[in-house]
Amino acid sequence: MALWIAALLGVIQGIFMFLPVSSTAHMVLAEHWLIAKGYSLPAPDSAEMILFALVVHVGTLISIIVVFWSSLWRFTRNATEGALSWAGRGGRGGLPLYFRLFLLGLFSVLCTGLLGIAFKTSFEQIFGAPWIIAITLTLTGILLWWTDRLSPRKRGLKKINWKVAGVIGLAQGFALMPGLSRSAMTIMFSLFTGLKRRWAAEYSFFLAIPTILAATLVQAIKVYRLDVANDVSMMALTVGFVVAAMVGIVSLKLVVYFLYRAQLKVFAFYVWLLALAIMLGWIDLGGPHLA
Repeated sequence: MALWIAALLGVIQGIFMFLPVSSTAHMVLAEHWLIAKGYSLPAPDSAEMILFALVVHVGTLISIIVVFWSSLWRFTRNATEGALSWAGRGGRGGLPLYFRLFLLGLFSVLCTGLLGIAFKTSFEQIFGAPWIIAITLTLTGILLWWTDRLSPRKRGLKKINWKVAGVIGLAQGFALMPGLSRSAMTIMFSLFTGLKRRWAAEYSFFLAIPTILAATLVQAIKVYRLDVANDVSMMALTVGFVVAAMVGIVSLKLVVYFLYRAQLKVFAFYVWLLALAIMLGWIDLGGPHLA
């Protein structure tokens, strides 16, 4: 992989990671387009390209740390203090709020992992099928439109329970499919459970940290065992990582702005137009379309 391609894909990941339009879909579509234009690139559904996608996802985790630093630090400190306090009581009494939220987050990740393992092969096959991505993008648009029509949510942090955490975790698991945005799915289903918009955003973005790190580790082990990483150099992975991290900061601030103002439907029109462009062959992806 040429370094300029790694940088380009890093920019795409950084821009679309937090916008509720599926960064993975944009990465895959860009890869199909580059291959159709004759550039040397592993197939989007190959193990090494899926690893590259995960590495640039990790890059955007830096964006989360930068934008939500104060909230993330407060959560980490309070969760640690709560865990120590609960352990000091011998595990008696109710769980402190932030420690309980930490455990709920782990439960969400567990639900994501179980769903991902169960459908891993099916989800990965979609990376090579742009027409299916068009369908999942259309579904994302429908959900975005519906989300903005919801009445004000009232559920606060204290009312997040195992059921809510499970629903959000499963939603994130389905977002492993290209075209279903991880941020969109987790935020939207958080809102569907009644969670306030601010907490839906923070739960979604904090949840990305352990989820993406775990998925990247699993895929890295797979690539190492298959010994297929030669087509994507360490330098290409580094360039993609750094570029995605820098661009992601701006993207994250933008999506938080629109989310708090219930304006996610702006992105619904975009994903519908993109899906239409894919199905009608307006974007040369070198594959079948409806036109």
